Amino acid sequence: MRLRLSAALAALTLAAPAGAETLPEALAEAYATNPQLAVQRATVRQADEGVPQALSAARPTLTATGVAQQSGEHFDKDGGRYYQGALSLNQSLYRGGRTRTAVSAAENRILAARARLRATEDTVLLDVVTAYADVIRYAAVVELNQNQVKVLAREQQQSRDRFEVGDLTRTDVAQADARLANAQSNLVVAQGQLTTARNAYARVVGHFPGTLSPLPPLPVLPGTVGQAVDLANANNPSLIAARFDEAAARFDVETLERQRRPSLSAGVGANYTYVQSGTGGFTTTTATGTTGTGGSTGTSAIGSGTVSGDGGQFSQTAGLTLSVPLYQAGLNGSQIRAAQAVRSQFMEQIGVTGRQVAETAENAFTSVATARAVIAASESSVRANTLALEGVNQENLVGTRTVIEVLNAEQELLVARVNLAAAQRDEYVAGYTLLAAVGQAESDVLGVPAERFDAESNAARARHRWSDSAIDPDPAPLPLPAAASASRSVPIGPPRP
Repeated sequence: MRLRLSAALAALTLAAPAGAETLPEALAEAYATNPQLAVQRATVRQADEGVPQALSAARPTLTATGVAQQSGEHFDKDGGRYYQGALSLNQSLYRGGRTRTAVSAAENRILAARARLRATEDTVLLDVVTAYADVIRYAAVVELNQNQVKVLAREQQQSRDRFEVGDLTRTDVAQADARLANAQSNLVVAQGQLTTARNAYARVVGHFPGTLSPLPPLPVLPGTVGQAVDLANANNPSLIAARFDEAAARFDVETLERQRRPSLSAGVGANYTYVQSGTGGFTTTTATGTTGTGGSTGTSAIGSGTVSGDGGQFSQTAGLTLSVPLYQAGLNGSQIRAAQAVRSQFMEQIGVTGRQVAETAENAFTSVATARAVIAASESSVRANTLALEGVNQENLVGTRTVIEVLNAEQELLVARVNLAAAQRDEYVAGYTLLAAVGQAESDVLGVPAERFDAESNAARARHRWSDSAIDPDPAPLPLPAAASASRSVPIGPPRP
């Protein structure tokens, strides 16, 4: 399917009139610049940082501290000054398996974010196709109505001329006037619909449309409703994201359950203390290591010394800390129950999303079949009404048909042509809605000529970053609106008294 669609898009590009924008070009522009996609890509990069954050609990930490203290009755005199510098290194040795489950939860959240990026891509590209088809449709409707206004204006003039010579009655002239006014009203409505479609195109693509090439043939679609539903259940990105959300919630429960297990860490440190005490001395005590939270805790070795008068002292420490949770005031149990409820929520969301996906696939399949039937009927109607109008015009010239019959035939032909344009648009949009439901309205499947966003390489870089520096530059700040606009709106027109 991918090769056939790519070939169709390439053929359309080659066959397009000079200077006309093609559907592949519009899709590529939206893929590169649409802010909805940019938002979801940033969400994916945000999810990528969950893995190094989970891994950080098992990595060593290095801390430097410094203290400068003055004590005594008079701060402006020498003595009572205390300086200390310390360096400590701590490493977790065992956390009850919480690091592994936290990493698994983060990895599943990354996959859920990627699936939501696919869903957003489906939505945006479907919006592009819809806007493109709408512009073509309403441009055709405007052209049909403009032609109808010209025809009816000519009919009106002919009716007035024939009224002047007594060939028609005032009623015939009034009927021609009424039809012309109605056609002019329809033209204004069609022009408004075209403007709305152009605005929607600019929103999703990033610029207003110029001349658009005809729509290419639809890609291969599922042959049956059952096949469409099966493909949607297997490949719809929203449903895939819901499944990864549930998996992440399951690992969250395991992480909280393992908080009940003991943890072990090691710490080493070095400390230097300098005292300017003046007339006396005092005792200094330093401690370096890691302490646990809750339960029974083993404390690392402590270095201490006594300094009399002015002088400095260097000490070093090393030790292990074992923390065994015994009672946590019910906090851990409550957190586990809350996480289990979140997982239950995501499990139910899978069912909700599955039903929505199946409904969308079935409705889109039905809409395609309906639109195709309407297209066949409308094409027959256009042919029949074209012949009927020609016959009525000829019969009117010899006096066997009235003006109102000519006007009715022209109106019926216009309606048939407008219905055909609408049905062709509906078939195309329904086809891409079906593709989106089964996860096939995406840039790589459609062969969109744009550089594909690589979500996997960023995750790999983030996973292995140990540095505390941000690395990626922070975007420049955006200009802020006036502070007063947060409290009140700018009035339209002159201020009220």
